[in-house]
Amino acid sequence: MSNKKRVLSNRKIQIPLLMIYDIAAIMASYFFALWFRFDCMYSAIPHDYLTAYAIFCPIYAVVCIAVFYGFRFYNMIWSFVGFNEFVQMMCVSGCMSLLHIFGITILFRNMPISYYLIGMCFQTIAITGIRVSYRLLLILKNRQRTADDANRVMIIGAGSSGKMIIRDLHGGEKIRDKVVCAIDDNPGKKGRFIEGVPIVGNRDDILANVKKYNVNKIFLAMPSATAADKRDILNICSETDCELKQLPSIYQLVNGQVSMSDMKNVSVEDLLGREPIKTDMKEVFDFINGKVVLVTGGGGSIGSELCRQVAAHHPKQLIIFDIYENNAYEIQLELREKYPDLNLETLIGSVRDSRRIFEVFEDYRPDIVYHAAAHKHVPLMEDSPCEAIKNNASGTYKTAYAAMTHGCQRFVLISTDKAVNPTNIMGASKRICEMIIQTFDEKIKSGKANELPQFFTHGGTENADKDGTGSVFKNIRTEFVAVRFGNVLGSNGSVIPIFKKQIEKGGPVTVTHPDIIRYFMTIPEAVSLVMMAGTIAHGGEIFVLDMGSPVKIDTLARNLIKLSGFRPDVDIKIEYSGLRPGEKLYEEKLMSEEGLTKTANDLIYIGKPIPFDADSFLVHLDVIFAAAYKNKDHIKDAVADLIGTYKPAEVYNSDTARMNAVANEKENGYEHTGNGSTYEDDLVFEQRKIPV
Repeated sequence: MSNKKRVLSNRKIQIPLLMIYDIAAIMASYFFALWFRFDCMYSAIPHDYLTAYAIFCPIYAVVCIAVFYGFRFYNMIWSFVGFNEFVQMMCVSGCMSLLHIFGITILFRNMPISYYLIGMCFQTIAITGIRVSYRLLLILKNRQRTADDANRVMIIGAGSSGKMIIRDLHGGEKIRDKVVCAIDDNPGKKGRFIEGVPIVGNRDDILANVKKYNVNKIFLAMPSATAADKRDILNICSETDCELKQLPSIYQLVNGQVSMSDMKNVSVEDLLGREPIKTDMKEVFDFINGKVVLVTGGGGSIGSELCRQVAAHHPKQLIIFDIYENNAYEIQLELREKYPDLNLETLIGSVRDSRRIFEVFEDYRPDIVYHAAAHKHVPLMEDSPCEAIKNNASGTYKTAYAAMTHGCQRFVLISTDKAVNPTNIMGASKRICEMIIQTFDEKIKSGKANELPQFFTHGGTENADKDGTGSVFKNIRTEFVAVRFGNVLGSNGSVIPIFKKQIEKGGPVTVTHPDIIRYFMTIPEAVSLVMMAGTIAHGGEIFVLDMGSPVKIDTLARNLIKLSGFRPDVDIKIEYSGLRPGEKLYEEKLMSEEGLTKTANDLIYIGKPIPFDADSFLVHLDVIFAAAYKNKDHIKDAVADLIGTYKPAEVYNSDTARMNAVANEKENGYEHTGNGSTYEDDLVFEQRKIPV
C-alpha cells in the first residue's frame, strides 16, 4: 500500500474513534460531576437528576460532535497542535458547556451549580487533553534525546521568532535538532529562560558558549535586525565550524507563524552587511510608462534585470537587443510568459554594426536607451585589447550617435568602477565610453551636435545627414548619462559562483591575491540605480553609488567555505594564483579629480565631470578606433595617450601597496619621509595628454 493510501486509511479509522472518545468523554464528564456532587455515592443521587442527565446528555454529546466537526477538530495534525489550537478548543468547549447549562435547565430542571462547573471543567480537560497530550509526549521525548542522537543548536535572538523556532524544534517528531542555549543582545534577558532554554549572553558570548555547549548548528532568528547587525553576528558565527541558518525576513512575524521550514541557509551575500538601496521607483516607473525602451545587451545579467523591471511597469514597447541569441531567447520567453500583453521585440545584432544600429533606431524610435552591451572580462580583454575598444568604445559611440539623431530622450550608459584610474584595457575602454557620453552632452548643449563625426560607418550608407542640410542636428534633445558601480553579485563571471563550483569539486579555491578587495552590490540594486539615473538625469552626469565598505576577497572565500560546512585550509585548500593581467588590488569609485554632489537618495551621488577638450578627444578617438579596427599591437599605448589616468596594473598595484604600507605606518605613529618629497607627491598620476 502506498504512503498516501495508508495515510487516508489511518484517517478513516482515527476520526470515528476520536468521535466515539469525545462522546464518551462528554457523557463521563457530567456523570462524574453529578457523582462528585453527592459525595461519590451513586445511591444518593436523586432520581430526577439522573433522569435529566440520562435523557439530555446523549443529545448534547451528539450536538457537540457536530460543532467540533464544524470547527475541524478532527482534521488537526496532532504533532503540530499549539497555543492557537488549544485556545480554540477551550473556547468551543466552554461555549458548548454554556449550551448544556441552558439546555438541561430549560428542557428539564435546575441542576446543582457544582454539576455545571465540575462538568464544564471535566469536559474541557478531556476534550483538549487528548489532543494536546500527543504534542507534549513528543516534546518530552525530544528533550530526553542524548547529545549523540541530536544536533546541538544555538538560537540567536530570544524574541518571538526564536521562541517559535524552539517550540517547533522541540515538538517535531523527526527533527534531529535540540536547542541547548540562546543568545540575545538585550542584557535584561541574560540568565533567563525561553521555552526551557537558557539565555546565556550576547553576541560577544557566542564563541565561548559554542564551545561550552558543544554546539554544531546556529540558527539566527532575528528577522528585523539590520543588515549590519546580521553581518557582524554572522561574521562571529563564521569563526566556528557550525552550520548556519537564518530567517529570511520579518514577514513571518506578520501572522505570528514561524517554523523550521522558514529557515534558510546563510548565503555569503548576508556577510556583506549592507542595507539595500532604496530609491523612489514610482518616479522611475512614471517616466518609463508609455515609452519605447531599448536595452542593449538585454540578455546579460544587468540587461535582463533591466528588462524585467521595465516590463513590469507598462512601457509602450520594450526592445531587447543582444548579439548572443541564447540569453536573448531566455529573457524573451520569461517576459512573454509573465507579461502576455507586453509589446516585446527581441532583436539580434551587434552594437559595432552601425548599419544594424541605425536600422533598429529607424524602425522603433526608442525614447529611452539603457546601454548595457559591453565586453567586461578583464583578463580576456587584456589578451584582445582591440576587441575591447571596438565593442565597448566604438559600440557606445555608434549607439549614442544613432540615439542622438533619432529623437531619443535619454541614453544611460552602464559603466564600472574599473573606469576609475584604469589599470586594464577593459576599464580604460569604459572610461573612454564615459568621456564619449560627456562629449555628446557638451556638443549638444552648446548647439554643435553637427561637429560629432560618424566614425567607421559602412560606406556612409547610414549617414545621419542624408540630405546634407544639417537639419537632423537641429533641436537635438537627447540627454546622456553614465552610471558607475562595482562588482555585481550573481552576475556572469562573478567570483561567488566560481568559488561555489570550486568548493563542490573539493577545492582548491583560487584567490588571486590575499589582499585584494572589491566593492559589491546586488543586481536589483544596480538596476534600480541605472533606472534612477535615467529618470533624474540632466545630461553629462556620472552617477556613483555609495557601495559601503569594500570586501576582502580572501575573507569572502573563507566565509563561503565555512558556510558550505568545511574548514578553510583543512578540508578545502585556498591557493593564491597571483593577480591576473590588468587586475587591481583595490577598486575605486571616483577619480581623485572628481567631486561628489548628493542627490535626493543618500546612497546615490553625482561625480563632477572632469573637464577635457572635446575636440582633441575626438581627434584622439579617431586614431584609437582606426588602430583597433586594424588590430594594431600598439593599441594600449594609443589608449594611454588618450587616458592619462590609465596606468599598467603592475605599476598601480606597486604604488597602492606602498601607499597602504605608509598609511599603516602613520596609524602606528611613524611619519613617512623620503628624498624631500611627500608620499602623495610620489603618487600623483600622470597629467592627461588631452588639453584641459
